[in-house]
Amino acid sequence: MIERPDIVTDEHLIFLDDLRESGVTNMLGAGQYIIEKFEVDHDQAQTILVYWMKTFTERHEIDQCFGGR
Repeated sequence: MIERPDIVTDEHLIFLDDLRESGVTNMLGAGQYIIEKFEVDHDQAQTILVYWMKTFTERHEIDQCFGGR
């Protein structure tokens, strides 16, 4: 797994997982949701989102094996 940037928290990752599951937005547009929810700037939101995207599969491999989240 890639090294997690200091700004990224578990709360961010859970929020983005939930946002994805809700289908409210295409995840490429999720940066604005991060900005609004966590009051971070654009660059910070992009860092969080890119980390979430790059690690999504690895973080969810176990869940996929067992058919759950």
